[in-house]
Amino acid sequence: MTDQQLQLLVEKLSMEYFNQPFLHKAYFNSRLRTTGGRYLLRSHNIEFNKKSYEKFGMEELRGIILHELCHYHLHIRGMGYKHRDTDFRTLLKKVGAPRFCSTIEENKKGRSTKLYIYECVQCKQRYERKRRMDVNKYRCGKCRGHLMTVEKSNTHN
Repeated sequence: MTDQQLQLLVEKLSMEYFNQPFLHKAYFNSRLRTTGGRYLLRSHNIEFNKKSYEKFGMEELRGIILHELCHYHLHIRGMGYKHRDTDFRTLLKKVGAPRFCSTIEENKKGRSTKLYIYECVQCKQRYERKRRMDVNKYRCGKCRGHLMTVEKSNTHN
């Protein structure tokens, strides 16, 4: 699917489900990683993750489009467009849009993550961290004792 075909689909679904035109741009953004789509508040454009479409198909893309159009139309009208707003949740149910999209697990697979383990010298409390920290700068949250690095390990998801 091209950006032009996506634009036409978004415009069609906007008229079909919301009886209002979509007057801005819809396009695929290859940099999106963790979300199926994103409504941009300033430009009113909507970006979509092409990988969601490629992995899950047209029905998933249709749901993502409807979800983002809910943000779009509510924001344009000055109503509650955020996920926690009642207006947003009501409109999602009305048009049958999903609250969340399917996750793309491929982004996380194969990526190794370092795990840093620190231990308090006094009370032996252990702390696991994804990021390295300066043991001279931080203290134990339990007894305020000094921390020391126990191990660094590489784990694969």
